[in-house]
Amino acid sequence: MNFEFSEEQNLLRDQAASFLADKSGLKVARAILDSDTPYDADLWRDVAALGWTATAIPEKFGGLGLGHLELCVLAEELGRALSPIPFSSSVYLATEALLQFGSPAQQEGHLARLAEGAAIGCLAVAEGPGALKAERLSTTLAGGKLSGTKIMVADGDVADLAIVLAKGEDGPQLCVTDLAGSGVTREVMDTIDPTRSHARVTFDGADAEPLADGGDGMAALGQLFDRAAVLFAFEQVGGSQAAIEMAREYAMGRYAFGRPIAGYQAIKHKLARMYVATTLARSNSYYGAWALSTGAPELGVAAATARVSATQAYRECAEENIQTHGGMGFTWEFDCHLYYRRAKLLSVNLGSEGVWKEKLISRLEAERAA
Repeated sequence: MNFEFSEEQNLLRDQAASFLADKSGLKVARAILDSDTPYDADLWRDVAALGWTATAIPEKFGGLGLGHLELCVLAEELGRALSPIPFSSSVYLATEALLQFGSPAQQEGHLARLAEGAAIGCLAVAEGPGALKAERLSTTLAGGKLSGTKIMVADGDVADLAIVLAKGEDGPQLCVTDLAGSGVTREVMDTIDPTRSHARVTFDGADAEPLADGGDGMAALGQLFDRAAVLFAFEQVGGSQAAIEMAREYAMGRYAFGRPIAGYQAIKHKLARMYVATTLARSNSYYGAWALSTGAPELGVAAATARVSATQAYRECAEENIQTHGGMGFTWEFDCHLYYRRAKLLSVNLGSEGVWKEKLISRLEAERAA
């Protein structure tokens, strides 16, 4: 196995990092945080023009047909820059659901617009607190009509289409619906990270159709989450690395008693722990990227491992970055809280760390029992 990225993929990384440093610095994220604007529309148009939204979409559907490894590279850089755009909702979730479970007609009808960024997609699953279970599902799909309410839908306030988990005649199903159609109302919901907007979406007889190859909706959702978990892990690794660099830069430039605080053992240990956690998360994310890109049977274990380690790394790095900055790290004026907000948000977007730990344990036990 070769877990290294190719020369072309590393070139893509360098280009993405350069572009985002110019177009998506922390000032951009803070501008969204300080306003009522849900996302940076100019950045979204630029990203779409570069073809990033089309990365993993086959050429026959208007995409670039590159693959998921390239998408992992982009995810890491977007996470490092804290880019305030609906990339993950549209690309990791909605696009991926259509690629995996949509019929040819559904793919032809939606993927081209998603590829060029003309449409934004989202995934609507949660209905309330607690674990997601089929027996608790109340949103219904009957006769092509969707009814029910979904909460905490990432980018649900700006999306054009949604992939929705609903209770159909034969059990849970994934379906696709046009959010601009009749029977859909949306309400913005507050979260810890306003740079990524969320909404409550209510369906009242909205037109919808099941994804043709979705089969059991809960099983399909599980597969979708495994694939998306790898991409989100790369976003978390990118954010972790950026938090380390911010902490190190401050520690090297902040003097106490005539010397940089980076020279004191307590700060050295903080930075070392951050580095170890991020390096472990990166290694596990590379394993997940290999499994995702090759369709390996190890994807379930690899995705859960990457998800758990990346969540832990981002949390530790975001918290220790604040601690390294001392009392000023907690203030609004410093940018430390931007990483902390994103770390907390990403830690629950596909289920909590505890949920993914349980998945990892059960999958490892199943492997050993086989």
